[in-house]
Amino acid sequence: MSRTYPGGIITKTPVTPAGPNQCGAAPGIWTLDQQLQAQKLGIWPTQGTSVGTLAIFALGCVAGNPSTTRNKYTYSGCVSAAATAASAASKRGSAVGNSTRGIFALGLDPCASTTRDKYTYSGCVNASATASSNASYSGSAAGNSTVGIFALGNRPCASTTRNKYTYSGCTSAAATAASAASRLGAAAGNSTVGIFALGSLGCPSTSTTRDKYTYSGDVNAAATAASDASRNGSAAGNSTVGIFHLGYVQPACAVSTIRNKYTYSGCTSAAATAASNASQAGAAAGGATAGIFALGFTTARSTTRNKYTYSGCTSAAATASSAASACGSAASNGTTGGNV
Repeated sequence: MSRTYPGGIITKTPVTPAGPNQCGAAPGIWTLDQQLQAQKLGIWPTQGTSVGTLAIFALGCVAGNPSTTRNKYTYSGCVSAAATAASAASKRGSAVGNSTRGIFALGLDPCASTTRDKYTYSGCVNASATASSNASYSGSAAGNSTVGIFALGNRPCASTTRNKYTYSGCTSAAATAASAASRLGAAAGNSTVGIFALGSLGCPSTSTTRDKYTYSGDVNAAATAASDASRNGSAAGNSTVGIFHLGYVQPACAVSTIRNKYTYSGCTSAAATAASNASQAGAAAGGATAGIFALGFTTARSTTRNKYTYSGCTSAAATASSAASACGSAASNGTTGGNV
């Protein structure tokens, strides 16, 4: 075994471990010193996936068509790589999960669908999940460590229908309905509540309406309204705040850079740092310190992502997606006080 070449593989191009998660690999035979060096760099594959380390982005519409493409975004190092594909090409889905799995409602594949996929982070395994109660698309989702609440959106018109997906046992049941029939919404939450921005209440329309869904008791109530009537937004947050990118807003009748910061304690909504580009039909997920926002449609489908750091409310460039896309969805593997 060569101690000069990483992994003992003699080549002009040094072998690099594809860590840090279990989906990665380190081909060859490695010395302990080489392994320790790779661990220090955060690129050595582990036997599991640490909580709060990554998000899975389903890209949605790519090159004008629904796709199966997913990216795995690792927060440490801001690395974007291929993730296991969806079971069917789709767009306008929604997603939520806990520290071990993400549940992806596929949406349009190409028609309204009841199909859901279960993405297990350890091993990057995609499998069938329990179907939704109705064929639907353009929904939203939020949850905690035990359940995810899916607002179904179009079925085929705007609806108040929600499903409660219990991760243990993979069961789906009726959840408390929304305050108004809606679609093209966005959602974020912590361990006790999910905040649902309802989006479009008609066809077409925008709204400032938000619902607060308390998981204990399945109670739906009014939440503090958005700063602008909007639809087709995205949201991510941690245990204390949710950042809502509003998407398409009225009365400007245009895509926007506007974001709101929703503080769960006190239910206050305030201005948040704007996105780098006016956009809509994006997707977002994050960990305890930052949210990754795939902007979606700017002047066209885009690869642009922003990293929103909750402490200090800063927005900066994040590693781009593998393809220009819009109308996607995303789930993360855990936020302490959120879905862990």
